[in-house]
Amino acid sequence: MARMQALISGLQKRFPNGSFTLGKVTYTTATLVQLFESLIAAIDAVNAAQASVRDAVAAMRGIETKLAPVVRDLKRFILATYGATATQDLADFGMEPPKAPAPRTVEQKAAAAAKLRATREARGTASKKSKRAVKGNVSGVEITPITAPAPATPSAQPAPAASGAPNPGTPIK
Repeated sequence: MARMQALISGLQKRFPNGSFTLGKVTYTTATLVQLFESLIAAIDAVNAAQASVRDAVAAMRGIETKLAPVVRDLKRFILATYGATATQDLADFGMEPPKAPAPRTVEQKAAAAAKLRATREARGTASKKSKRAVKGNVSGVEITPITAPAPATPSAQPAPAASGAPNPGTPIK
């Protein structure tokens, strides 16, 4: 667009009453300026339309984000109300009954088990029992037992939380 503006100003400054033959067509400075200005107007219209579309898409995505959990919960409610076998009732809502998972073949089960073993080995994970057996060794740390709690001064107490959550030092009733 800046190039078109520069062409317009250059033509009006250097060739105010010029006549040009470009590609077997004769143009005057005024007709070239009109053509360039129409292109600038078209570019402005496209930019405005793109900005409008961008804003509309952003608004749509915001609404979709808010609505997605509602739609998901409504679909679950409808499935729970009518059941997965009520094909016609679900069709009234534009839904299809959920498909039953296809039984896995022996090869698929073996591949999944091999992948599971390889993943656990690569990550170094273990079963629950073997995880419980792992104990950490800590050295160089002194533990000083507290025999009596220190009396708290009123100025040292933090103000109650505004959120209604209990303070860390107050007992939960």
